[in-house]
Amino acid sequence: MRFSKLFKIVASVALAAKVAAEGNVVSLTKDDYEVTLEEAPLALVKYFAPWCGHCKALAPEFVKAADALKEQNILLAEVDCTVESDICNEVGVRGYPTLKVYRNGKASDYKGQRTAESIISYMKKQSLPDLTAIKAEDFETFSTSDKVVVVGFVKEGSDEYKALEANAKELREQFVFGYIDDAELAKKAGAAVPGIVVYKQFDEGKAVLEGEITEESIKNFVNIESVPLMDELGPENYSKYMESGLPLVYLFTSDAEDKKTVGAWCEAIAKKVQGKLNFVYIDAVKFSGHGKFLGLKETWPAVIIQDVKHNTKYPFPQDKKIEKEELEKFIDDFQAGKLEPFLKSQDVPEKQEDGIYNVVAKTFDEVVLDKSKDVLLLFYAPWCGHCKKLAPTYKEIAEEINENNDKVLIARMDATENDIPSTSPWNNLEGFPTVILFKADDKNTAVVYEGDRSKESILEFIKKNAVNEFKVPEKKEEEKKEEEEKKEEKKEEEKKEEKDDEKVKDEL
Repeated sequence: MRFSKLFKIVASVALAAKVAAEGNVVSLTKDDYEVTLEEAPLALVKYFAPWCGHCKALAPEFVKAADALKEQNILLAEVDCTVESDICNEVGVRGYPTLKVYRNGKASDYKGQRTAESIISYMKKQSLPDLTAIKAEDFETFSTSDKVVVVGFVKEGSDEYKALEANAKELREQFVFGYIDDAELAKKAGAAVPGIVVYKQFDEGKAVLEGEITEESIKNFVNIESVPLMDELGPENYSKYMESGLPLVYLFTSDAEDKKTVGAWCEAIAKKVQGKLNFVYIDAVKFSGHGKFLGLKETWPAVIIQDVKHNTKYPFPQDKKIEKEELEKFIDDFQAGKLEPFLKSQDVPEKQEDGIYNVVAKTFDEVVLDKSKDVLLLFYAPWCGHCKKLAPTYKEIAEEINENNDKVLIARMDATENDIPSTSPWNNLEGFPTVILFKADDKNTAVVYEGDRSKESILEFIKKNAVNEFKVPEKKEEEKKEEEEKKEEKKEEEKKEEKDDEKVKDEL
């Protein structure tokens, strides 16, 4: 990023004009992109396309965050990738919106949620040092500066300080960390020197670490205390619960009375098992689709446990009324390993059609985990546009391989109607379509296909990774010519449909 002083002056004038014209979100172009990010101490850049639905949803949140962060000299800017395609290609934008943090021109991925509150919190943390030295007169302001603030009452350079510092470096993008050596303030917090306190804007307001202060004990303590005892689940915090690795207990409710009664029972249980299970409220009307995804009938209230690590689900029987004692026993039985997981599955097909082998959850182990066969499995959703584009090519591959080989199988599974069983070595389904090769003789590993949607690329992937050899019948010259013509037509069609590429990976 080398520019003359004269260019920098011109760019700065242009930037000022844009801020005045467009508010506090700055629109960047090839003329001012590099110099602006080079000179900004801290910036968040949104790479977007005007037709993108997720971008439209983010826009007002981004503006709110820009307004709130302006006084702290944190720049929020945007790049329209339909206009500035060269910039976006150089950055490596693969989907919209893409958010990146820039500190003096150096980029890193934004890892927060797409809400104004999350953006503000995330960028404030980015503006602070890993571990802030707190002055006594600033203590009150600092300890309430974010939703979760971790304070160490420690002496600088001590073992406890070093343990806190290590956590601050690792978790700085999630939490605000500070330290102060003040016995009086520690006593007011119910702690001592050395001591660790998590201040939070929910539940009881603060929590004190009991026991030995080590790097591991601080990390575990912060991870547990930073999660509300029972929060309202939504798009802004869903990924946090999935990433925690703890089983998640959902309470689906459609009216305030159920939320009040069953919710109180859940909160009491949540307090007893805090750090072992997470509990959340979820709006059964607004998120009925997620209930269906989990395998629930539309009968509310409903309680279901999702074991995030093993991708298994345990619903409280929906034909029984939820009572306090029964609910407690249900949670106890889950922890004791006494419950059988529920597996959502379509009925086993009476016959296979279209040349593609259709797998359902009930037949997954028998078919996909058959050690004698290499199985290429497509996870798809009926509504997914990219799945529909892939379908003809995948069908052609299936017909050619399945009809001429008995050791390599081309299959598909509707992932909206079938769970991936816990026996699968792979269950990290993040979008559609996803193609996985389950290799013969080694069903403990799975290979993810990351190429394009062409027949040649998929066949090459199978040849490279399959254990068994397979053959594809040779085509006649006329068929080859016709295939080439179809490829050209397909390329033209994909160019025309480029603007529909919002769902590079359709979210579940």
